[in-house]
Amino acid sequence: MQKQNELLKEIRSWLITLVVSIAIVFIVNNCVIVNAEIPSESMENTLEPGDRVIASRLSYLSSDPKRGDIVIFKYPVDDALGITKLYIKRIIGLPGETVEIKNAEIYVDGSEIPLDETYIKEEWIRRNDGLTFHVPEGYYFMLGDNRNNSADSRCWAEEALKNGLASNWEEAEIYSYVAEDKILGKAWFRYWPMNKITGFYES
Repeated sequence: MQKQNELLKEIRSWLITLVVSIAIVFIVNNCVIVNAEIPSESMENTLEPGDRVIASRLSYLSSDPKRGDIVIFKYPVDDALGITKLYIKRIIGLPGETVEIKNAEIYVDGSEIPLDETYIKEEWIRRNDGLTFHVPEGYYFMLGDNRNNSADSRCWAEEALKNGLASNWEEAEIYSYVAEDKILGKAWFRYWPMNKITGFYES
């Protein structure tokens, strides 16, 4: 009888440990971090397909997202369609700003000096001219680092129209931007592959 009681106590102890462990993992994954695998070439050469990244869900509790941050977010078109696929891009335009793309350069709020974008993979030749975006308050304008192969804010309004989420360009334009509450976390570091561990603390 004593051995049976000891066995039951041991089983109960293991069950408690298992439940607590599962609860901790759930809380960490849903309240502290986002663990994501890079699915495409859109962020090359900063991030490559198959790379694994940890993003912090706590980064914007005391500060707002800033230009240059690499963030994981809910893609507006998919989110409207009830699809849960996540995207990772770089913040280029902030709330209330006007972003102009001219001759493969980005100008903000009429500045004559383009953004310094040393992270661009190669010569930017696709959708690189004659584009203007007025970022609404509470929203952000996103681009991939691999501008020639990135489905980003430049084309999301068109995707919204194709998917029947808007009946005209004016209605579709809002899908070009990511609402602040749809940003899940700021990329913190790449942990895989092991030989390419990189921190993005200053991104």
